[in-house]
Amino acid sequence: MRDVKTLESIVRLNPAEAAGKRLHRYSARRTGTLIGMVSLVLLASALVAVAQGAVAIPATTIVQMVLAKIPQPTGLFGAAPSWPPTYEAVVLQIRVPRVILAGLVGASLASAGATYQGLFRNPLADPYLIGVASGAGLGAVLALVLPLAPLLYNLGAVQWMAFLGGMLTAAVVYLLAKVGSSTPTTTLLLAGTALGAFASSITSFLMYVHGDKLEMVYSWLLGGFALGDWQQVLIGVPYSLVGLVIVYIHARPLNALQLDEEQAAQLGIDVERVKVVLVGAATLLTATAVSASGLVGFVGLVAPHVTRLIWGPDHRLLLPISALVGATFLIWADTLARTAFAPSEIPVGVVTAFCGAPFFLYLLRQRKRMVF
Repeated sequence: MRDVKTLESIVRLNPAEAAGKRLHRYSARRTGTLIGMVSLVLLASALVAVAQGAVAIPATTIVQMVLAKIPQPTGLFGAAPSWPPTYEAVVLQIRVPRVILAGLVGASLASAGATYQGLFRNPLADPYLIGVASGAGLGAVLALVLPLAPLLYNLGAVQWMAFLGGMLTAAVVYLLAKVGSSTPTTTLLLAGTALGAFASSITSFLMYVHGDKLEMVYSWLLGGFALGDWQQVLIGVPYSLVGLVIVYIHARPLNALQLDEEQAAQLGIDVERVKVVLVGAATLLTATAVSASGLVGFVGLVAPHVTRLIWGPDHRLLLPISALVGATFLIWADTLARTAFAPSEIPVGVVTAFCGAPFFLYLLRQRKRMVF
């Protein structure tokens, strides 16, 4: 009931304005402080992840390497390199882009999960449960097996095919689940499960037909960042930033939608337009993540719930903190995946499933007591 009262206080006035100056100032201070704290945890986690590997590199050396690459007219950090040349290649060309890509994928999946959960008022909704990730995966596999020109891949053909597959799946799931003006949770999950299974079956068929590319596709489906490089980072960043910005600027409408769609409409919100925009943005985030890392599950389920349980349901805070928590979680999962059985590497999807599956079972048990 505390969460319901909090939401009522947030959205009882025009959602385009603050719910009172005191609440607005407090929320702004609280949001800035918490985002700063979680960002520091994320940066520390990224530094530890870059330092770990087959060859452990001191964190101070990594910081010096990065500072040495920053233009320094005054020579503030212009100390002579005190590390072997191989260290710089390992850190700047292999580990740093991989860690950045893991953080980008984690933030995208967590933000998409938080958006779906808020939009459908369903604690179990995430990009995988409602089938969007399977559709995006099918689109990406199509791009991998089709004989496309190299130029198209450089222009992001995998990302766009994944986006189209995820968008089509999301549209079909939404149309199947919609009953009148509402979207029942049971129908949503059933439609998403059915469409996800259908997309997965087509993906399996493509793997069977294109046996010569089976290893590449299978490795991609298991999820991981072994092939992560700066090119993938540069391709994925624009799509993820667009999706993150769109969902964040719709935080207030999402708050209003938590109570009732009719009340949200009375407050001046175009409910259907907001739904379409948010589904599109969350699908873009999912498609970008899937195309970069393959199918990495449970991030979009765990990160938003951890954030909601600790900091509450206000999407103005929930969305940015979920992105940071998701990025931190996936960076640690990838670090464990590549160091636990070194020199061998296990798929990062195995690690996230190992951590996320028990949490999912906990949500199933507690779902009747969760208030949205």
